[in-house]
Amino acid sequence: MTAHPPTPEQPPTPAGDPRPGTSAAPAAAAPGRFTGCGAALLAAAVLACLGLVGLHELERGIDGYGQLEETSGADGGVADPLAVGRTARYEDGLKVTVGAPRRGADGTHLITVTYRNDTDGEQRIGGDSAETAVSEYGEAPLVVRAGRSLDRHTSGGVRWSNRGESAAALLPPLAEDGKRTVPVRLTADRTGTTVTVEVRPPDDGYREAAYWEFTLD
Repeated sequence: MTAHPPTPEQPPTPAGDPRPGTSAAPAAAAPGRFTGCGAALLAAAVLACLGLVGLHELERGIDGYGQLEETSGADGGVADPLAVGRTARYEDGLKVTVGAPRRGADGTHLITVTYRNDTDGEQRIGGDSAETAVSEYGEAPLVVRAGRSLDRHTSGGVRWSNRGESAAALLPPLAEDGKRTVPVRLTADRTGTTVTVEVRPPDDGYREAAYWEFTLD
């Protein structure tokens, strides 16, 4: 019988080394798979955000850019008027702020109505005529009257002392990126009179009226 030489022992495989005859490629490819998944998730998130923006713009286009933007607190509608110092913001970029009343030495009260035009074009905030730009009791681009916002219009309680000056300031077109402050001087029949300011900037399409309500001390 022929004797065969003993088979030499294989050296031990170092810890962490692949087994003999196997490839290390799958382990090396794992980081690439994770990177690809991350990129896909990021792309999906970006597309979702773009879709939400597009949906919001579509809703604005359907409603009209003359809608008042939703804000925390009062919304500026007739049933939920703003306080003085607050700003009504329209979706097309027009902003209107009514300042707090200041009592003068002559007993009159001065308020300011400030318009900021961040729209894409010129705005005719006072309409086409000085005679119809302002009012104490009827509808107009700018109305300042006695009573609460939900009350019927009345012709008593507050007198507008500088209607001509207010109309003259309101009437010229407001340029894009322009700002205009309209002074309104009021004389009240008694202290504690409630006053409502209504703003209806004319628009070729549709624009909501914004309301402010306050009390003259």
